[in-house]
Amino acid sequence: MRANDDARAALAAWRAAKAANFFDGDTFLQTVLRRHLGEARFERERAALSAFGEECATVIDTLAIETNRDENLPVLRRWDGIGRRTEEVVFHPAYHELGRRVYRTGLIARYAEPGHETLQLAYCYLLGMNGEAGHLCPVACTAGLVKILQQRATPELRDRLLPGLFHLDRDDPAHFHGAQFLTEIQGGSDVGSNACVARSDGNEWRISGEKWFCSVIDADLYLVTARPQGAAGGTRGLAGFVVPRRLPDGAPNGVTVRRLKYKLGTRSMASGEADFDDALAWPVGDPHDPTAFNGVVDIVLNTSRLYNAVASCGSMRRVEIEATTYAEHRVAFGRPIREFPLVRQTLERITRETRLAVAGTFALAAIADRIARGEGTDADRAVHRLVVNMNKYWTSIRATAVIHDGIEILGGNGAIEDFSVLPRLYRDSIVCESWEGTHNVLCAQVLKDLHKLRLHEAFFASLEPLVAANPALADRLAADRARVAALLTSPDAELEVRSVVDALIQTWQLAQLP
Repeated sequence: MRANDDARAALAAWRAAKAANFFDGDTFLQTVLRRHLGEARFERERAALSAFGEECATVIDTLAIETNRDENLPVLRRWDGIGRRTEEVVFHPAYHELGRRVYRTGLIARYAEPGHETLQLAYCYLLGMNGEAGHLCPVACTAGLVKILQQRATPELRDRLLPGLFHLDRDDPAHFHGAQFLTEIQGGSDVGSNACVARSDGNEWRISGEKWFCSVIDADLYLVTARPQGAAGGTRGLAGFVVPRRLPDGAPNGVTVRRLKYKLGTRSMASGEADFDDALAWPVGDPHDPTAFNGVVDIVLNTSRLYNAVASCGSMRRVEIEATTYAEHRVAFGRPIREFPLVRQTLERITRETRLAVAGTFALAAIADRIARGEGTDADRAVHRLVVNMNKYWTSIRATAVIHDGIEILGGNGAIEDFSVLPRLYRDSIVCESWEGTHNVLCAQVLKDLHKLRLHEAFFASLEPLVAANPALADRLAADRARVAALLTSPDAELEVRSVVDALIQTWQLAQLP
């Protein structure tokens, strides 16, 4: 029994040794933020980031575990006690407490002044060390909705909705959070096949139809795609609308939730299917402008793709913490397992992949900030458009691989849900791979943009100044130029593009290492 006691004591020591503050313990993140925020801004924000880093490592970690237990997942309650339809989604109290702690950081409120994405995403990265945690997706959706309203809505609609989206108190009825419902059963990536119809009677718009995958079905405001009556087919005939979930009297706004999705991951966040029946809607931009829709989709998807990448980075960093400390405390064959060469090799790979992902993703966020502040160049916009797709694809698949490595370090214990966070991170990572564009869709978009917009020219030009500090980049850039040139003349480009994307995004990450 002494051996059992010793092993259990080692596991207890492992749990006690894990980070008490996700921010303070992450010196690499601090280096990256100093680079992109500047020393003065970093020091001004440091205390608040540290406070949230401590919450994420302690109370939020506990709340995320609680909300993801099978018995605590969200449920749909359609009717109140006197038979009125409510379409209410009921969450465990831990879910709401976690949300309070997220929104009171000002994570969304800072969007009132565009150009603070890097800082916003630092908070998301810290939260992401607990997986999606039920709130990273709602935050990403709300951020996308804020940007759409700021860039495309009328002043009247902005004044009506933005104050609620910026509200810090999640319990206040004046607080709003958002969602985006684009997907229909016949149209996921094929958005042009969407069939929801928007009808105007001259004074207001009404939307009818079905949406198939509605993450954050409990949101107060839905950004919905629909086709105005008489509009052309395909994406040129679509328009964007904001649909409030409830009318001013609290009644459902013609929205019926068919069911909640029973998902592999991100389980404490409510996804569902919804029917719209003459739901009141407010247009975002001119619903009759055939060029407007693509701009709306770009804003929403590019925001979500950047958030998705940060979530993947957060998961990878949590794996690094869990696996490294475990390997220090777990003893096998008379010595800590970190002393075994293959274990050490795996740990080094986890750290390397995590740092590459963090460096590349926050460099992309810094470009987004310049663009949002009106300081971005055409080259910045070209690089952002190319990298945001490549980076979402690459960070999502590398996160899954890194989490798998971490599970292997824990051995059989790695598969046990209440032993560590890793099984939940693994399930969430599979969802992150598919959300906001599958691998094939993103790589196909890259190929289209290389052909049509020649985005690689700005991409390579942006990296050339970094060669002096990192001479090894010169050989990579030369090889990448040759790869792209061959791709653009290849009859099999659709089959070859993924390997080219793999090379380009790894060059980007290496170039951004501090």
